[in-house]
Amino acid sequence: MVKRGHKVTLFAAKGSKTKAKLVPVSEKGTISMGIGWHDYWWNLFAHSKAFEKASDFDIIHCHWAIMGAFYQKIIKTPVLHTMHNIPRELDKRWKIFRYYKNDFNPVFVSKSEKRNAPVEFKNNWVVYNGMDLSDFKFNPKPKNHFVWIARICDAKGTKEAIKIAKKAKVKLLLAGQIQPHHQEYFDKEIKPELSSQIKYIGEISQKELSSFYGSAKACLYPIKWEEPFGLVMTESMACGTPVIVFDRGSAKEVVKDGKTGFVVKNVTEAIAATKKIDQIDRKECRKRVEEEFSIKKMVDEYEKVYYKILNKK
Repeated sequence: MVKRGHKVTLFAAKGSKTKAKLVPVSEKGTISMGIGWHDYWWNLFAHSKAFEKASDFDIIHCHWAIMGAFYQKIIKTPVLHTMHNIPRELDKRWKIFRYYKNDFNPVFVSKSEKRNAPVEFKNNWVVYNGMDLSDFKFNPKPKNHFVWIARICDAKGTKEAIKIAKKAKVKLLLAGQIQPHHQEYFDKEIKPELSSQIKYIGEISQKELSSFYGSAKACLYPIKWEEPFGLVMTESMACGTPVIVFDRGSAKEVVKDGKTGFVVKNVTEAIAATKKIDQIDRKECRKRVEEEFSIKKMVDEYEKVYYKILNKK
């Protein structure tokens, strides 16, 4: 947005890398401080910093679901909310979304997430997450192994990925963080399965992602929840690596079945897909991300939404 001539103020942790004007809301990021992303009290505090200066802006764009809604009825500046993962429990318990449904301006990160919204909002849009393609290099000549990457947990299908690899008789590299509350899952379900065929390489850095994805024949992503938008899929395809993903959440919107990977229903179908992976043109994987999931495409779409909201004032 800054490159396009917009004046942008970012409310974030001190030291955040940005070309916008930075207004620090904390000395460190919430994770570094030991505060989870789900900590409502902390997020309310951080949001208040932005809304105190609401009259200075033409529009306020929030990236934490419902938080901005608590302020928008008491300010004149229009507010936009990107819904990365709808906290549906808030509506089940307190009907919060129903109270704001005619004033709320949500942007969903996928059509599937929009369909799963607890209420039908008067104003709503879908804008897919974009990525910096310069961080992910295309690799036309991968090795012969498969990869899986995410948080080590049941919802992300770590155990299912291992099952697919074992039955398909392919080598699998697992990468990802083990959070304290998922340590038992790792110890009981994953660790006993590790071998020369199935290797866990730990958590990898952002700089290592490109070579991790690019070196693989395919990325296994047997998710077990309705994931709003899986960045793993776009990151993998950006490197030319096709994705074999369970048909949950936004999978069908991101992966073009039969062209940039395979969208399957279960482990059996995933195993069959591993046998067909050479049918996928790796150039098509990269092309799909360039056309549909680039930062430019995302910014184009958000600009359209901004102007629509501002024209309604």
